Amino acid sequence: MLNNNKHYQHIFQENSFLLKIAQITQEIGTEAYLVGGFVRDLLLDRPCKDLDIVCIGSGVDFAKKLAHQLDEKINITQFKNFGTAMFRYEDWEVEIVGARKESYQRDSRKPVVENGTLEDDQNRRDFTINALAISLNKENLGTLLDPFGGLEDLRKKNIRTPLNPDVTFSDDPLRMMRAIRFASQLGFDIVPETFEAIIKNKERIKIVSQERITDELNKIILSNPPSYGFKLLFHSGLLHLIFPEMVALQGVEAVGDKRHKDNFYHTLQVLDNLSEKTSDLWLRWAAILHDIAKPATKRFDEKVGWTFHGHEEKGAKMTPYLFRKLKLPMGENMRRVQKLVRLHLRPIALVKDNITDSAIRRLLFEAGEDLEALMMLCRADITSKDHQKVKKYLANFDKVEQKLKEIEEKDKLRNFQPVITGEIIMQTFNLKPCRKVGLIKNEIREAILEGEISNQYEEAFDFMLKIGAKYGLKAK
Repeated sequence: MLNNNKHYQHIFQENSFLLKIAQITQEIGTEAYLVGGFVRDLLLDRPCKDLDIVCIGSGVDFAKKLAHQLDEKINITQFKNFGTAMFRYEDWEVEIVGARKESYQRDSRKPVVENGTLEDDQNRRDFTINALAISLNKENLGTLLDPFGGLEDLRKKNIRTPLNPDVTFSDDPLRMMRAIRFASQLGFDIVPETFEAIIKNKERIKIVSQERITDELNKIILSNPPSYGFKLLFHSGLLHLIFPEMVALQGVEAVGDKRHKDNFYHTLQVLDNLSEKTSDLWLRWAAILHDIAKPATKRFDEKVGWTFHGHEEKGAKMTPYLFRKLKLPMGENMRRVQKLVRLHLRPIALVKDNITDSAIRRLLFEAGEDLEALMMLCRADITSKDHQKVKKYLANFDKVEQKLKEIEEKDKLRNFQPVITGEIIMQTFNLKPCRKVGLIKNEIREAILEGEISNQYEEAFDFMLKIGAKYGLKAK
């Protein structure tokens, strides 16, 4: 869609909602412009339903008038301190702000805001590609206002700040994360002077809240390929400040001719491999964390070389700490990531012809609904440069998955619960909650997983009576 004449009247003929917005704007008589990410994505032919509008004057007042003429029932969310208002209309989300200029204090990224002109508003934008504006006004409808060469930067696929990048990043250090996020999402380059300013100002990221940093980090993780954004974070030095545990994976140590792989770049390869198959944020986080404990578990053995014994268990223990530190949600998603980190070596251990059914049952039981995700992670974890070795491992995984399918169909063990519950044990032996109840329950579960008994009520109940007798208990 990019062209040289800088007139885009056709977008209003092609989109009835945009035409309606322009018509109402002109009826109200307020000077207003489409701006920011919406214009950028429009020019890049990227789908976008988030409409950003800047007006001269009160953004809240204009939003009220605009929403009322679109639909009297629209609910408006107002942020009067920022002169901003938002509302939803059909499948569009509309955000309106009054044009403003900003100034910053050294110890805060929250600006002092004053009313301003369109030029002031474009000056405060983070990057040239986000400082583009398209007029909604009758006298110049569809004209592209591009004071900083944003259109040319879109053509060249460049990320550049409109003004001095040192000032831009020092004023609002979150923009450093945003620069890398846009580069990763769009596949753009950060121009040298802008990237050098990120390196120079990286320490300023410390004044930004962890929630805002993690929000940008998650967007980088969801870009394709995510490794590009992580490499920019690493080389800028930002990753060392926001996620040092991941930086600790980088590097190769050698003793004689024995070396280990660079676990940082291995992790990025696993993340990219997985991202080709899924856009699941939490599965991608599992890829990032699957080897996170390797630095803590690294040992050198003269016979076998470098080892990382127990890194899966230690990594699982580190997962809640890292989620809390990064202000990621501590609920079911964290537990899912933790499970995948803990189990990520288990399918590899099953790549043997003589594997027992009980080992398969245990994996089915422990992985539960996340079995497919686990196998996807394990396949992504094969990053050898030896293509024959990769081919062999993948063929072995095919055998494991077939075996898992056969046992699952036969024993129905996915997410299974023993038919004998703690309540049945207590009722049978006239017990209150106590250690013996847990011991009996565990023995029943182990017997089912080992294939000694089926998970059928009568067989499991008889087994419970035998175990109870072993503990000196009699059925009432």
